[in-house]
Amino acid sequence: MKQEMNKYTKKDEWVWNTLFRRQHDNLKQKGCKEYLNALIDMRDVLNANSIPNFKNLNNYFLGKTGWQIEVVKGLIPVEDFFELLAKKRFCSSTWLRSPENLDYLEEPDMFHDIFGHIPLLSHPVFSDFAFEFGKLGNKYIQNKDAIIALQRLYWFTIEFGVIRENESKAYGAGIISSFGETNRATSNTVKITDFDIEQVMNKNFRTDVMQEEYISIYSFDELFSSIEKADKFLNKKRYELEHY
Repeated sequence: MKQEMNKYTKKDEWVWNTLFRRQHDNLKQKGCKEYLNALIDMRDVLNANSIPNFKNLNNYFLGKTGWQIEVVKGLIPVEDFFELLAKKRFCSSTWLRSPENLDYLEEPDMFHDIFGHIPLLSHPVFSDFAFEFGKLGNKYIQNKDAIIALQRLYWFTIEFGVIRENESKAYGAGIISSFGETNRATSNTVKITDFDIEQVMNKNFRTDVMQEEYISIYSFDELFSSIEKADKFLNKKRYELEHY
């Protein structure tokens, strides 16, 4: 599959521009500094004025961390997802939500995938985390319980993670790409819990509502170090199951 730039309509351009400008302004005081710096650095290939061209984004990443965009129709099997991450290929759809659904989608669209996920993949440490996460998923792909635990880790970090600066700032794509979730995650009215690998990998989540709790890291170095801890946790669980 590939992106077909000639298929986008004036309505699509309006949706992209509206979402980008609204979230760009909203994140100025609520997004983490690493994301905001990445957005500045990518302004020639990722901005409000035009729907992003994946070829231009891929060329940008060739000179950075080496990630490339893999076009998909929508959600893909978890096996394929981990395999792609382990090859530094991040999935993105090419369709955009309708004007009537600016604030809520059941399935991620291109704004979520590109505006939410892609910028931080230019950050060396976050990039390494995502890459190693994919390799860890491949390692345990035959272990159903391990994959569930890894999906939880993904959910509470890459999708809905926050990071402590002077206060909680958003870095997870599910927050970054959502006006309402951004405001919720960076308010003083929601529960913020410090990151603990075992708690995260045992923690259930819901996909159909705004999050009631967010997990906070103190740095992307802490996030990267969680890969080794996750591997040890899964090895321990596997050993316990085999010797039960």
